[in-house]
Amino acid sequence: MERTEITMERDEALFAKQQVVRLQALLEAGRRIHSTIALDEVLKTVLDIVVRELELSGAFFTHFPHSYGAVPADFSQEPDGAYSSSTLKTHFPLCDKAGVTFSDLVVIRPGGRTLTFDELDFLQSIAVQSSAAIENARFHERTVRWQRLESDLASARLVQRSLLPQEMPHIAGYTMATRSATCYAVGGDYLDIVPMPSGETVIVVADVAGKGLASALVSTSFRSAFRAMVNSGIPLVEIATRMNLLHYNEGEESRRRYVTAIFLQLDPVTDIMQVVNAGHNPAFLVLGSGSADAPCVHKIKASGTPVGMLPFSTYEAEKYSLRDGARLLLYTDGLTEVFRGEEEFGEARLLQHFLDCDSATSEGVLDALWSALDDFCDQEEQSDDMTALVLLRQG
Repeated sequence: MERTEITMERDEALFAKQQVVRLQALLEAGRRIHSTIALDEVLKTVLDIVVRELELSGAFFTHFPHSYGAVPADFSQEPDGAYSSSTLKTHFPLCDKAGVTFSDLVVIRPGGRTLTFDELDFLQSIAVQSSAAIENARFHERTVRWQRLESDLASARLVQRSLLPQEMPHIAGYTMATRSATCYAVGGDYLDIVPMPSGETVIVVADVAGKGLASALVSTSFRSAFRAMVNSGIPLVEIATRMNLLHYNEGEESRRRYVTAIFLQLDPVTDIMQVVNAGHNPAFLVLGSGSADAPCVHKIKASGTPVGMLPFSTYEAEKYSLRDGARLLLYTDGLTEVFRGEEEFGEARLLQHFLDCDSATSEGVLDALWSALDDFCDQEEQSDDMTALVLLRQG
């Protein structure tokens, strides 16, 4: 009787010692698995632990190109039913936080030996820890990619803003100001002012269809072509026509990213302004009529389709003589499409605020317009880029 009790005590002590050893091995395995945040390292560490600790032939993950040890090529076939030697392998599912299986840990048993209960329990514990470690590593990879993307977008934003006019050219008898705000890091609105050796100034305000990075890339391409044509000295209508055909011929994706644009050429000596509207929203030109109560308002509407929409669009230039006190507003549709709930700011309201503004400076006019837009939307987040240019003929 005493010997039986002693034997039982020894067995219990041996079992307890085995359990402690198994727990220590599991804790050490967990420490190694969670010691890195790199996905490749996590996968390699898990497979190394599994094969070495249990003296298996090999192991691999489904849905991940990682294996360890002697893994025949036919074992890594998918789906699971395609394994040709299923009697020699055992798999353990890896699940995400929602309980959805995203991979299997597959172990190759040497000689087809049966795994003990402790080995199965060890592998199941490793699978649980692997699931958490792999999810953490994936999250880390996504975070790194997102941070890299944010950095790239921040750089792209700086580049795009550097392409906007950094200072207004001096035009005798005129003041001019511009403002641009994107709803994302970069946008599809484009504004440019090109002084000519002749003393004339060429201006464009454009809006690429869509928003974000793709539209920003198109606007940069548009800028290069526009500046090259302006510096070649060709007439404004010819610029619009050539820009349209060039953009259309760049392919289907460019056609989806067509550009509404309004081109302007100002001669400060004669005070003659030419305007070509290529599918853009109407510009507002206010000319004094001798009576402060009855200003003469011109809406300079489109004479042709947006740039790049159709291959053979034709355009016409309108000419205006700018007398003292003349005011011009060029803008993109982001200003009229500011919303307060379901109500749109609209073209009529924008024109009225432009008429009501009594500022003597272009910058003051833009301040008044932006203030009206902010008051209208009550700081609601807007969904489009906003760009505007104001030109005033001084008395």
